[in-house]
Amino acid sequence: MGSATRHALAALKNSVDGWGQAELRDAEQVFAAVNAAGANQHLLVALSNPAADVSARRELAGRVFGAHLSPRALQLLQEAVSQTWSSNHEFALGLQELAVRATAQTAGEQSAIAAELTTVADTVSANPELELTLGSRLGDSAVKSQLVERLFAGKISAPSLLILRELVGNPLGRRTRRLLTWAGEVVADQAGRSVATVTVASPLAPEQLAKLEAGLTRRFNRRVSVTTVIDPKIIGGLRVQLGDDVIDDSVAARLNNLRLQLA
Repeated sequence: MGSATRHALAALKNSVDGWGQAELRDAEQVFAAVNAAGANQHLLVALSNPAADVSARRELAGRVFGAHLSPRALQLLQEAVSQTWSSNHEFALGLQELAVRATAQTAGEQSAIAAELTTVADTVSANPELELTLGSRLGDSAVKSQLVERLFAGKISAPSLLILRELVGNPLGRRTRRLLTWAGEVVADQAGRSVATVTVASPLAPEQLAKLEAGLTRRFNRRVSVTTVIDPKIIGGLRVQLGDDVIDDSVAARLNNLRLQLA
């Protein structure tokens, strides 16, 4: 991600923060704008062209989307086209991130959305046929969205289902597992948290999870939510990843280090 995109997203996060408790239809309409712009390369270029006057880009967004978006969603889109982006593709990625953040603003408990997205990602990864179907570039986007609706409706919250349905239907070149992990991280960031992925050999008890979250919060000096991945191959212990930071205290890692020392 280029520096211009990072600056744009930082500014726009403040705009989403100002929404307070948003309505789900506002988030749905931001996703709709992402999909419409992504489906029309000429429109995508025109909305993100840094050589074009900002007022012209805002006017174009209003002319194309004004009759279809709520005032709040349109305002966010016009603020987005007013920014400078590192590339057309990163503009599309940025719009999608804004849509995920807007969806998070509709939920009272944002950390629950991040946890649900991680659970769905684990479910997809554990089912190779499902992962192949959702990740295939040859598959119809509408069919993929209908599939996840059928599989997960009633099992996860409406905000989580919206994010899942929209991202699977329009992944913008990303693999499903990474896409859902990214979405969970964005939701957690919107809630003022970071997400640590903890790999363990067997499920942790609730009190163990709470203790681990408290310890990681102290260590990294920011609020940390934990999502767990079960992998019997680590044998025991745990492996923690938070962004680029990795703490590997698994039995498998210790055995590997011992083998290297004895070699």
